[in-house]
Amino acid sequence: MMLTNREISTPHEYAQTIKPEKHTWRKIKRNYELYLFLLPIIILYLVFRYYPMYGVQIAFKDFSPSRGIWGSEWVGFKYFQQFFDSYNFWNLIENTITLSFLSLVFSFPVPIIVAIMLNQMLAKRYKKFVQSVIYAPHFISTVVLVGMLNVFLSPNSGIVNHIISFFGGKPVLFMADENWFRPLYILSGIWQETGFSTIIYLAALAGVNPELHEAAVMDGANKWKRVWHVDIPAILPTIVILLILALGNIMSIGFEKAFLMQSDLNYATSNIIPTYVYELGIQKSQYSFSTAIGLFNSVINIILIVAVNRIAKKLTETSLW
Repeated sequence: MMLTNREISTPHEYAQTIKPEKHTWRKIKRNYELYLFLLPIIILYLVFRYYPMYGVQIAFKDFSPSRGIWGSEWVGFKYFQQFFDSYNFWNLIENTITLSFLSLVFSFPVPIIVAIMLNQMLAKRYKKFVQSVIYAPHFISTVVLVGMLNVFLSPNSGIVNHIISFFGGKPVLFMADENWFRPLYILSGIWQETGFSTIIYLAALAGVNPELHEAAVMDGANKWKRVWHVDIPAILPTIVILLILALGNIMSIGFEKAFLMQSDLNYATSNIIPTYVYELGIQKSQYSFSTAIGLFNSVINIILIVAVNRIAKKLTETSLW
């Protein structure tokens, strides 16, 4: 039964008399400026994220550039089976998961700790100086970063080996040693990305109600107890969301730095799925095989992020969806 003008007493009742489609369109029309802000990112994702999915089908085809995607013959799961049966399948999985897991274990807590320490600083000038120093490496490109590692760790002219020699040690071939690949990868990542990640946690800490700290001080809580019982619970939802995203991308570790740091001498530990896909797809032109490996990697990531999201929702009641 439709409400008459006299029976409509609130905006909520009026909204119920309008069809959902018209109501949604009116909201969009009223706030069109906000949707215009979303337009560039929507176009970006459509062009660079969704449109390339058209080419995923070559993972199930014997792709030939001369015949094109549609003209190539379907081969089903041939290349997936070929990858599973390859001699270096388990080595690739082990290298990828180990490097990504170690990066997560050592890199993820550092921005949280740094953000809490900065939040406790009273000297504003010193706080801004520290923030600028740790944030600056984020703007260094990966190529420059690896170049710096080569310069600093050079066995002949690197400052690190000069210090080792000064104390009576022998120069170490850091960049060519497979045992040093993972520590260097992780430590350089911490140095480069800690400052940027810290901003997110500082923003979350800025939203903590000061009255909670005042009440904790009145109850006799010291700084450590205030951090543990006030600050950490306040940023816990942010920590959980970022952890879900990190665990969901555990198979998608950065390609560029691993590839630039890779050499024949450290290939045993530096050969991960992204570098292997590049080697097969670009250098050896095995397009179908490399696409199959990349698709397998993406499917594992989707399964991980869904599983981790569900676990986080049950344990903490915080999740992505």
